Amino acid sequence: MYEYTSSKSLFERAQQSIPGGVNSPVRAFKSVGGTPVFIKKAKGAYLYDEDGQEYIDYIASWGPMILGHAYTPVIEAIQNKAADSTSFGAPTVLEIEMAELIRSMTKNVDLIRMVNSGTEACMSAIRLARGYTGKNKFIKFEGCYHGHADMFLVKAGSGVATFGIQHVPGVTAGIANDTLTAPYNDLSAVQQLVAEHKDEIAAIIIEPIAGNMGCILPEAQFIKGLRALCTQENILLIFDEVMTGFRMAAGGAQEKLGVDADLVTYGKVIGAGMPVGAFGGKRAIMEHIAPLGNVYQAGTLSGNPLAMAAGCALLQALKNNPQYYTELEEKTIYLREGLDQVLNASGVDYVINQMGSMISIHFSKQAVTDFASSAASDIPFFSRFFHAMLKRGIYLPPSAFESWFLNNALSYADLDKTIAAAKESLAEIMA
Repeated sequence: MYEYTSSKSLFERAQQSIPGGVNSPVRAFKSVGGTPVFIKKAKGAYLYDEDGQEYIDYIASWGPMILGHAYTPVIEAIQNKAADSTSFGAPTVLEIEMAELIRSMTKNVDLIRMVNSGTEACMSAIRLARGYTGKNKFIKFEGCYHGHADMFLVKAGSGVATFGIQHVPGVTAGIANDTLTAPYNDLSAVQQLVAEHKDEIAAIIIEPIAGNMGCILPEAQFIKGLRALCTQENILLIFDEVMTGFRMAAGGAQEKLGVDADLVTYGKVIGAGMPVGAFGGKRAIMEHIAPLGNVYQAGTLSGNPLAMAAGCALLQALKNNPQYYTELEEKTIYLREGLDQVLNASGVDYVINQMGSMISIHFSKQAVTDFASSAASDIPFFSRFFHAMLKRGIYLPPSAFESWFLNNALSYADLDKTIAAAKESLAEIMA
């Protein structure tokens, strides 16, 4: 059994100078209990902690490490560009190359603005939608997480759900009043909100394939119904593709689901794990952003050259090798089928949700299609499963409200080891 000696002492030290000892709440392991693992390095499909212990990684830095950690072309691109300086605060050719690359992979993005995080991208997209439509309210879905901007922390998923915080101090009533929420996969609830707030709603923002309440798949009639409703009511449909962009397909969830959004937001994937984000969409909408229009958005480090160099290296590899998407999905299906056999044989109640290279296990008797059904699963059982897997060298997201992300550096031997670890873990828990 792993001891995590260094991680325990580091966590104690961190709590003296960092709130809760971590710089992002889910890392604290509060949902699953125990001490967070402090990672020293990573390569390919593996993480290595401060004690030198190896883990098979199913977080992939929450999505961007699609081709594995320390992917050589990405590392070389960062090293080469760093020699020229880490930031200029002025335009660079790399920003143009990144924008052109994204446009070439996503059919309905005419213009794109680089920012510094997925949170900033989503916040800016809502501001743009309001400026473009002249309306103030927007609809989000319970359990969907679009970053920690005030307006998004109303019935958010992910870390907020992990900590049981659904009403966040510091978010004013005025902001909350402009944020309308509906259950995921419930088109009639959205239609009712639109009817109740006729001509007041600027946008509907959604994780088209949710990853912040586990992996939740959209029902076909739901996602297509949203598109039709937005077109009919002059509402902008915003796809938050911080997780799914360039992971689900070259064209992201839009391509995978066959539905076009008006605006799309991106995050860490386009920086290959560097701090970065972007939002883009149709020219007529994006031209309202300053300096072309009056919707102001700015950022000193936007289009940072190191992030652009890393992102271009990753996206170019994905564009040039479309077979990577097939390989990733095949590996994810192989893992799902193996886990399905093990879980079924154990007698535990469970649901596995999977699409592309995203997957999650919910210890539940019912289908998991929205936040309510995700929250109704057996969270304490997941926590025991998490720790049983961790001590066998399998690093899962430390929350039942997070999707797993596969990377293409995973071998079938790694997947077999993971399936075997799940069998051992379930036997231990249920003994």
